[in-house]
Amino acid sequence: MSLTPAELTSSVSGGVGTSPQRPDGNLKVRGEYAYASDLWHEDMIWGATLRSPHPHARILSVDLTEALKVPGVYAVLTHQDVPGRNLYGLEHKDQPVLAVDLVRYQGEPVALVGADHPETALRAMKRIKVEYDVLTPVVDMETAQDDTPLHPGGNLVRHVPIRRGDTSATAEVVVTGRYEVGMQDQAFLGPESGLAVPAEDGGVDLYIATQWLHVDQAQVASALGLPLEKVRLTLSGVGGAFGGREDLSMQVHACLLAVHTGKPTKMVYNREESFYGHVHRHPAVLYYEHGADRTGKLVYVKAKIYLDGGAYASSTPAVVANAATLGVGPYDVDNVSIDAWGVYTNNPPCGAMRGFGAVQAAFAYESQMDRLAEALGMDPVDVRVVNAMAEGSVLPTGQVVDSAAPVAQLLKLVKDKPLPPAPAALDLRDMPGGVSNTTHGEGVVRGVGYAVGIKNVCFSEGYDDYSTARVRLQVINGEPAALAHTAACEVGQGLVTIMQQIVRTELGVERVTILPMDTSIGNGGSTSASRQTYVTGGAVKAACAAVRAELAKLAGGRDTSDLVAVLGDEVIDETVEWRHRATQPIDPETGQGDAHVQYGFAAHRAVVDVDVELGLVKVVGLDCAQDVGKALNPQAVLGQIQGGSAQGLGLAVMEEIQTTGGEVRNPSFTDYLIPTVLDMPPMSIDVLELADPHAPYGVRGVGEPPTISSTPAIVAAIRAATGLALTRVPVRPEHITGT
Repeated sequence: MSLTPAELTSSVSGGVGTSPQRPDGNLKVRGEYAYASDLWHEDMIWGATLRSPHPHARILSVDLTEALKVPGVYAVLTHQDVPGRNLYGLEHKDQPVLAVDLVRYQGEPVALVGADHPETALRAMKRIKVEYDVLTPVVDMETAQDDTPLHPGGNLVRHVPIRRGDTSATAEVVVTGRYEVGMQDQAFLGPESGLAVPAEDGGVDLYIATQWLHVDQAQVASALGLPLEKVRLTLSGVGGAFGGREDLSMQVHACLLAVHTGKPTKMVYNREESFYGHVHRHPAVLYYEHGADRTGKLVYVKAKIYLDGGAYASSTPAVVANAATLGVGPYDVDNVSIDAWGVYTNNPPCGAMRGFGAVQAAFAYESQMDRLAEALGMDPVDVRVVNAMAEGSVLPTGQVVDSAAPVAQLLKLVKDKPLPPAPAALDLRDMPGGVSNTTHGEGVVRGVGYAVGIKNVCFSEGYDDYSTARVRLQVINGEPAALAHTAACEVGQGLVTIMQQIVRTELGVERVTILPMDTSIGNGGSTSASRQTYVTGGAVKAACAAVRAELAKLAGGRDTSDLVAVLGDEVIDETVEWRHRATQPIDPETGQGDAHVQYGFAAHRAVVDVDVELGLVKVVGLDCAQDVGKALNPQAVLGQIQGGSAQGLGLAVMEEIQTTGGEVRNPSFTDYLIPTVLDMPPMSIDVLELADPHAPYGVRGVGEPPTISSTPAIVAAIRAATGLALTRVPVRPEHITGT
């Protein structure tokens, strides 16, 4: 379906519903776009971070003597040099800026070096002598609550129970399973980077690749002991994020060095340090029990979900809530008993990553739906359709789904698509293993699998989720022109394009400039939770409405279509804070409450060819159907669905940070594998536009749902080809061959 904005004043090109060229597109394609790692300043120095080699150890002593002797070194800092509070964190202030007497994960920052050259900084860093008393690490998420406490109060970050209906209900057909999800990395191509410049007022200006400027600002100011107004952040070019830039990495460290030395300080992580320097997707262990009647209708779902938060809390509390509240999937179930725990361990810290708790739960509940179909002798799509939620359904939290929920329709769309043909002639590029010449077709079996997922959109549980937008309208060189300014981070998803489209549509002005995103304007919230088009788009739309209201006053009843005549030399400048409808915290005992703003749904059908002798998998089809409410930019919508599906493919068959005793074994793109264009099959995508009446233009968050359903669909297809249970992702060759 298509929506026409009620306030549309004139027809312009590049408005809502079209796919105009991105303002940053040409520069990125030509390799001329300035990312944060490209920043430069006269007389700048370089920062480096000394990190713990141990997952768990006491710091007995730190000797800086030899490091300070290295020519070109300006500063070597420890926790004693942090002028403000030496703790930070997204939800809990539990992570030290620099370790004091204990390290809780391999890679924890212990000291900083500032020097005139990056190699000098690294050379000096290696001369810092730290004496450790190595401790036994806590690494098992299932037993962590009973293990050595890593923080005051123990190792439980959050427990979320969901109770609805009869928790002792019984059923004719029961299937159970234990599932595991490995630790996935966001694997953005642009490493952590930024430039801190000391200011004359005693403050600092930080140019940074991040996802949330104002939260960074607050944490940096606290650590520096400075008022907010003396810590100013400007977004620099971001080379991908996917949740990995919500937490601080080198923000405080660069600012500490800059303020301490009085010199602009640049920090850029290499790829190995990036693996230690940001959070990852929570690994999980999930126990599920589904009960159904003989028609396939679900009677109850029970689950116990363990999420490994690693050494610090980050966004673990919210991830646990998502895993629990979305833990039965997009299905109607009257009786639900779910417990989800997030725990501290000495594994790498985990936090936000695309799909945010829903990914882990979906792998388990979709695997269960396939087991249920097998137990009943039903088609796997049919058993899902029998239980599919729809508008008006009630979630396990008691919340009513009050906008479109076309779960059955999405499943039927992907099921009805033509299957990929078998290769007409043998081409090694079409085989598992590719041109490595591992097979010429012998031992290759094809399988087909399905999955559907649900994801909340925007922040939840009563969080004051808003964005601030400023829009200015004036005449420049005889032409009406508009300017838009927010602090909402463009991380590659195309928000700058969407903002231009909204302003063009709402004001009827083709010339729209987007100001750099910074903290001189109010909070734009995080670029996460698929929220920016909804919330910042809503703020820009509301600011445009305020501009139109002032324009009407200026016109005094005259026709406003001729903006040049009405405006003259006048400038209309409006700033608006915009909020979506309120949510509420869930009950801590029962998990009941209207916790979420909106839900997004996607379904996938995967087709795989598996070399059952070598355990190699080639995904030859990954078709998707998704409801997006309203495609403000159809081409960008397709890109989000393709990109999200690629990350789901990665989790299904290749991506995992592997740890032993808390130590990371593969911190490089040599050993941590991510899908390339050669790994992605052609995708047939159906985009539904079933408007959410509560959202601007009817939009529904797009970025996360395809990541959720793609992984279980691919694994279901591998199961269909091999007949194996496959209860862990990523699926490795040895899981298929048994060797």
